[in-house]
Amino acid sequence: MGRLALGLAAAVAAATAIGSALAEGVATPRLAVVARGLTSPVDAVQAPGEPSRLYVVEQPGRIRIVERGRVTATFLDIRPLVESGGNEQGLLGLAFSPRYARDKTFYVNYTAEPDGRTVVARYRSARGRAISTSAKVVLTVPQPYENHNGGDLEFGPDGRLWVGLGDGGAGGDPEGNAQNPDTLLGKMFTLDVRGANPQPELVAIGLRNPWRYTFDRKTGDLWIGDVGQSEIEEIDRLPRGTSGLVNFGWDVWEGRRRFESKQLGPGRLIQPVAQYGHALGCSVTGGYVYRGKAVPRLAGRYVFGDFCSGTIWSMLARGGGVREEPVEVPQLTSFGQSLDGEQLYAVSRTGTVYRFAK
Repeated sequence: MGRLALGLAAAVAAATAIGSALAEGVATPRLAVVARGLTSPVDAVQAPGEPSRLYVVEQPGRIRIVERGRVTATFLDIRPLVESGGNEQGLLGLAFSPRYARDKTFYVNYTAEPDGRTVVARYRSARGRAISTSAKVVLTVPQPYENHNGGDLEFGPDGRLWVGLGDGGAGGDPEGNAQNPDTLLGKMFTLDVRGANPQPELVAIGLRNPWRYTFDRKTGDLWIGDVGQSEIEEIDRLPRGTSGLVNFGWDVWEGRRRFESKQLGPGRLIQPVAQYGHALGCSVTGGYVYRGKAVPRLAGRYVFGDFCSGTIWSMLARGGGVREEPVEVPQLTSFGQSLDGEQLYAVSRTGTVYRFAK
């Protein structure tokens, strides 16, 4: 694990020593299969009030229900609306309203036919299935290229819907979107979906392609896996209560390495808390800070991985202590978490959802 550079510039030897000390006497985690046979799954989410169901997002445009180890039904099918191709277009994100048990509303993020624009839409459900005719488009953002769509959706501790978009695609952000505050591309912003006409409120600029971000259920801090260009993958953290616009640096910075010689846009620069080079992988998948007790080795640690290598790492949420975990997930697209925070899931694009176990 010594090759994984800590964003706080801690010595590699120190990181290895911390990891070894914490692991001593703690059971090694393993992966248990939750469900197989899914089609290019990219996310796994539970809905408030439904602890026995896992909703798995399939990239071509379906949301499938998994119960008791098998796929039992299709919750939503919007394949005719979705442009799905390669690794970065399709139905990409799902977030249930925090009040879903009462209001039965949820939100999806997808790239739309025929032009690949990003769409965030709200739906309602009844009797355990989505009502396809209930769709209401909340946000539409044109996409100039076929990659770097972001795609995640998360409700934050503030009750707002957090949306993270990539820089619009191609390579090296040729249109300069990430540092331009006048576009939503390359940004993290929030929507107050409780209102009739929610407007984006900018939180952060300077993102390349935020592929999975989550909130620490204990502290409320936001953790982001931001996919790098050609050398560095990074993990960013935004502490809860941070005020004012922040800037994660792309495309002036790639990780903590200077990428382009140009002026940084507005906002206070926040550099990554962890980063790794392409000798270890090529596309970071952000995860969760695990606050449960079912897998003691991971307690209090942020768990993340890489799509290309399948490697999974964890780091102390309070800072430092990065180590490689002794499990791998091929084509790791996402992580998931149970409502109570006890179960941590990993999603493989090959069609399998796993659960971490001690």
